Amino acid sequence: MKESYKTPEYQTFAANLKSCAANSNVKLGKSLHSTAIKLGLHSCLLISKALLNMYAKCNLLDDCHNLFTQITHPDAVTWNIMLSGLASTRVHDTEVIKLYNGLNMRQHFKPSSVTVAIVLPVCVRLKGLMLGKSVHSGVIKAGLESQTLVGNALVSMYLKLGCVSGDAYKVFDEMSERDVVSWNAMVAGLMENGLVFEAFRVFKRMVKEGVQPNYATIANILPVCASVEGDRMYRFGKQIHCYALRREELFSDISVVNSLVGFYSKTGRMKEAELLFRRMNSRDLVSWNSMLAGYTTNREWLKGLKLFQEFNSLNLTKPDSVTILTVLSACANLQNLHAGKQFHSYIIHHPSLCDVTSVGNSLINFYSKCGDLISAFRSFSLIHKKDLISWNSILDALADGRLVKDFIQQLHIMFKEGVKPDCITIVTVVQLGADASKTRMIKEAHGYSLRSNLLFASREPTLGNALIDAYARCGKIEYASKIFESLSGNRNVVTCNSLISGYVNSGFHDDAEIIFKNMIERDLTTWNLMVRAYAENGYFHQAVDLFLDLRNHGMKPDSMTVMGILPVANQMASIQMVKQCHGYAVRSCFQDVQLNGAFLDAYSKCGNVNSACKLFESTRVKDLVMYTSMIGGYAVHGKGEEALRVYYKMVENGGKPDHVIITSILSACSHTGLVREGLKIFNSLNDVLRIKPTMEQYACVVDLLARNGRINDAYRFITSMPVEPTANVWGPLLGACKNYHDVEMGSVVADRLLKMGANNMGDYVVMSNMYAAKDKWEEVLEIRRLMKMENLKKAAGCSWIEVDGRKNVFIAGDTSHPLRINIVNALCNLDKQVKDQFQL
Repeated sequence: MKESYKTPEYQTFAANLKSCAANSNVKLGKSLHSTAIKLGLHSCLLISKALLNMYAKCNLLDDCHNLFTQITHPDAVTWNIMLSGLASTRVHDTEVIKLYNGLNMRQHFKPSSVTVAIVLPVCVRLKGLMLGKSVHSGVIKAGLESQTLVGNALVSMYLKLGCVSGDAYKVFDEMSERDVVSWNAMVAGLMENGLVFEAFRVFKRMVKEGVQPNYATIANILPVCASVEGDRMYRFGKQIHCYALRREELFSDISVVNSLVGFYSKTGRMKEAELLFRRMNSRDLVSWNSMLAGYTTNREWLKGLKLFQEFNSLNLTKPDSVTILTVLSACANLQNLHAGKQFHSYIIHHPSLCDVTSVGNSLINFYSKCGDLISAFRSFSLIHKKDLISWNSILDALADGRLVKDFIQQLHIMFKEGVKPDCITIVTVVQLGADASKTRMIKEAHGYSLRSNLLFASREPTLGNALIDAYARCGKIEYASKIFESLSGNRNVVTCNSLISGYVNSGFHDDAEIIFKNMIERDLTTWNLMVRAYAENGYFHQAVDLFLDLRNHGMKPDSMTVMGILPVANQMASIQMVKQCHGYAVRSCFQDVQLNGAFLDAYSKCGNVNSACKLFESTRVKDLVMYTSMIGGYAVHGKGEEALRVYYKMVENGGKPDHVIITSILSACSHTGLVREGLKIFNSLNDVLRIKPTMEQYACVVDLLARNGRINDAYRFITSMPVEPTANVWGPLLGACKNYHDVEMGSVVADRLLKMGANNMGDYVVMSNMYAAKDKWEEVLEIRRLMKMENLKKAAGCSWIEVDGRKNVFIAGDTSHPLRINIVNALCNLDKQVKDQFQL
């Protein structure tokens, strides 16, 4: 084609074609092309370029290519239009590279800076570092390295491909002229590579060199401030806010204000975010989405839903997929099935949203969290283009519902459809295997992760941590230990915590201590696990020392820490320690029902049932554990009527008793002689509660009857049991026979216990005494022979008391107490005073 003169007619045609390209008006564009051919205007290179651009922008690449081949001498602009058209589709990246290579093979032709800026992002999408370096080589040969546009594109390319220090910085530092785009590219690229502080340093260097930040700079640097914890970065974010206020052209840009709203939301300052949002002169969809995301991230889900209602009532613009994802997340966290279904209805009526895969994935997550697995699976089935997140979402939903067969079936279908699992998929498989105690499933997932190089390929040992935890929970602590050793070069705090937890649960407290002492970094979970390990192993003083050491290391104990140390207070019968822990919990504003239940139990076990009662009455929300602890506390202290009052109050409030609480209330009735009430509750198990009594509850009823003198009734109850009674059921009757001197019944019960081979030391002693009372000396000798053969020894009596915060332990036959002589003298004086005749 030959260049024609640019008459106003040509320029008008070119302007109209440009307008068609901008509005994607293909019909008018083709009509203009036809008219241009009829008028002979298509021979003009200006018109050809405008047509080429129109077809490229409208993604009509076949028409674009046909027109391109008709141009006999395309210049750099023509090549760039064709390259840009192919690159914009993101599905013809290989054709872009081929076309660029063909361009380089042409003699007397050099690519322009625009050409390089088009091709380099394609190299990034193809993850072609060598391709990018080849383009860089061509840039040097063409002498384009001094151009700022080329330098910016190279910096961005190297950063996106992870080549920070060796390549990106080198290109950046060698640029003769850097504009604000150059600095923005560096800040954004460093952020993408997780180099937050490095990005911050580059920004400071930019300001120091006198380059004025623009709206893109603010949008890039504010996430840096929001991603780092601490007041220092927050203060810097506020300084940027002040800087934007001083530059009117910046603060008037809606994207800058949106970034500030996002910054305050991410740092948990929702009041500041709300203030900014309400003062905005104009808001776009990003503004509303930023506020909605802020409310959702900061767990203010109700406010998020109310804001959406306000947004919807204004009819400013239609919500996009980001909006829907955010509000569905709020509904899921609130478990508001009704509201979520309304949003689902909105999605169905807007096909553009139905086709978005991420929206379908969000629906799966929503229905799963609301416990509606049928709707979750239906939403999954309706996703046209399922991605890996879709599969992971439905697998996670099935795992949460413990639907092992359905989970495995969907996993097989996923493999058949050629979708390869990632770390998240395997972690879900492993966790389900642990929950269902299926070691084989864990081993298969472990094997796949090794074959596919998933276990060691990731920077974070998430999968390794999950495997350690799963094996430990299934009792395969040796496997957990081997995986821990294999992760020696890639461990984090969670890795160590997972193995420590496994060791603690398996009773290997010494091994847990070794891991703990070798840890360079520890979090609160680490300390909590070790406090629990010492407490469970009987090292009470070490547990207390570790608790104090935890605070000295700047850690703030949470409710789990307090629950870990309370058993120590119980074992030491230290009411002072319980009160200190309770005071700390109150000052820390812990709102934990389980923790209140633990305090209630601790007060009862330490003999202060009145404090337990006050805590129980002052707690508004009571769960089954709290009721159980209070009833158990009253039972231990012989307050049967109070225990019954709490039990019936629980039933009145809709609470459903479990086996633990039934056993506690039966024990309370037994110890306080409330026979009729105890039998009434036991009879209600089958008639009202529809649960089968446990052997422990049968034993409680036997004790209830026998302890209160109804020995024959207790015997009849045992012999009429629908299941075979154990030694624990016969034992209470034997003890009652001794107390009520019923030798004949005692002999019958003793014979039963001997035939069963019971090995309870107390039962043997009672039996021996019973036979001796009936002059059955052969049986007495036989029992003593059995005791010796079973190596049964009577445990020494033990008692303790806390005085001035110190535990004093007294064991029968022990003479080690430092104040023993003083104590014995005091006891002798008291005994003498009691025995002396009282004189007026």
